[in-house]
Amino acid sequence: MKMTLDCIPCFVRQALESARSMTSDPTAQEAVMRDTLRWLHEADLDESPLVLSQRLHRRLRQSGKLTDPYREVKARHNAMALDLLPQLRDEIASSGDPLATAVCMAAAGNVIDMGIRSMADEDDVLKSLRHAMEEPFVAQWDAFRRSLQDARTILYLADNAGEIAFDRLLIEQIGPSRVTVAVRGGPVLNDATLSDARSVGLHKIAEVVENGSDAPGTLLDNCYPEFRKRFEAADMVIAKGQGNFESLAGRGHGVFFLFKVKCPVVASQVGQPVGTHILGQFKESAHPGKPEKDVA
Repeated sequence: MKMTLDCIPCFVRQALESARSMTSDPTAQEAVMRDTLRWLHEADLDESPLVLSQRLHRRLRQSGKLTDPYREVKARHNAMALDLLPQLRDEIASSGDPLATAVCMAAAGNVIDMGIRSMADEDDVLKSLRHAMEEPFVAQWDAFRRSLQDARTILYLADNAGEIAFDRLLIEQIGPSRVTVAVRGGPVLNDATLSDARSVGLHKIAEVVENGSDAPGTLLDNCYPEFRKRFEAADMVIAKGQGNFESLAGRGHGVFFLFKVKCPVVASQVGQPVGTHILGQFKESAHPGKPEKDVA
């Protein structure tokens, strides 16, 4: 996915949030912002937004001497999501279609995204859950179910902290013994790392691996060779979030993307309005079409 001018305000906002998390000194915050603006002025806008985001957040971590500026925020999101799991498990168990309900809940969890907005609280998540359950998905349900039925090995590409607790609900439905969960290889934004996966207990039900990259997506050339082998060998890949969509869509892989459209740039790519929940394959640069059925 190509960089657009609409991406620039997001980078500026992310830099400001990082600066404020690193220091309460307004002078130091101003220095971070001035450095970021100079860097953006010189940045190559032909690069993908994920590559530029990776470089920006490396720069921010170095300037603040913090390995993970979003650590406290991620811990709050993980705890918030864990508190909701018992209630959500009951809803899945009583559903007429537990798999579809778990998919909806996993997609709703994608609202927890510091790359797009400053904070998601419990009310935001509950609203997203209601929206996901009440509105039709733009989804390739039949293809997804067929792939799940046939797959012996599934690689699940996680996205954000907090959200990964909702991913656990879906993984429980599709069969944890055949699932490997991949998290980021280093901190960036509120993306899930190995410690986040462990904090929500994912390591207790499935194998969890790091992809070796600190990009807020899956830049395969930037990942561990062992991860790339897993990616190519998996019978099925499920990729959560816009970052994974931006980095993997249209590259010929049969990846199933599961995410909420949260910005106009991605909305234009998929041909759907902001707020739409999507489950589909994007082997070519085309949107997956209308839902095959509604999920209530």
